[in-house]
Amino acid sequence: MIEPVNAEEFISQPERRKPEQFQHVKLRIDGGVARMTLSRPEHNLLNEAMLRELADGITHAGERDEVKLIVLDSACKVFCGGIDIGEYTSQRVFQMLDAFHAAFAGMLEVGKPVVCVVNGPAIGGGAELAAFGDLVIATPKARFAQPEITIGVFPPLASTILPFLVGPKIALELVLTGEAVTAERALELGMVNRLVPEAQLEKTVEDLVGRISGHSGPVLTMAKKAILGGMGLSLRDGLKHSMNIFLNELYRLEDSQEGLRALVEKRKPNWKNR
Repeated sequence: MIEPVNAEEFISQPERRKPEQFQHVKLRIDGGVARMTLSRPEHNLLNEAMLRELADGITHAGERDEVKLIVLDSACKVFCGGIDIGEYTSQRVFQMLDAFHAAFAGMLEVGKPVVCVVNGPAIGGGAELAAFGDLVIATPKARFAQPEITIGVFPPLASTILPFLVGPKIALELVLTGEAVTAERALELGMVNRLVPEAQLEKTVEDLVGRISGHSGPVLTMAKKAILGGMGLSLRDGLKHSMNIFLNELYRLEDSQEGLRALVEKRKPNWKNR
């Protein structure tokens, strides 16, 4: 009798890379913002090394107390062309899937808000990257597609998150047809928060980042936790989840007390980020 394959036997957990060791993702931290730039010419195809760098970079940013949010953008004309099919071999499939899961689990679980800046095509795994971003800023050059169905597979992450973003009917349409969505339609569907001309992209990102980073870091984290943690719950259970965070976690923060004092004293809060 042939024993079933245990994927864990084929995956040796790699050591976390330091940002200065990254080859395909540029990470810099400045003013409370961790900027992660995809940089694997020409199409930012996701290989195992790049996925590991994404996961390690998100973890690194998430552990830094001074970081309030993460900005994910691209140095290429394409935001991300998806998985590098060249690495999708039977010998590498377990390692690739593990790296893929680590990167996206990192985006979902990191306490810092993640802002994705899409100024070009986001295809397959690239569209899933944008979908897992907490906020998405795009230009008319952006388009989003899940073409996996055309090569005989389906996108597991998109199939899970798209129903939450656009509803089951549209999610089925996007996954079953594999057709691309324009930036304009993505805005209508709620896949994109802001659609701006390319000439205004940098200023729009700076303004949004400045607005968010001007708030208390721990409070931002709790707000994200309250919203995402309530997904899939009934309205009653979601309310309990949010109120539990509000009453039992938020009120222990110095910043929540400072915010109330500043309101009463009619001044700007002086955040301690604790």
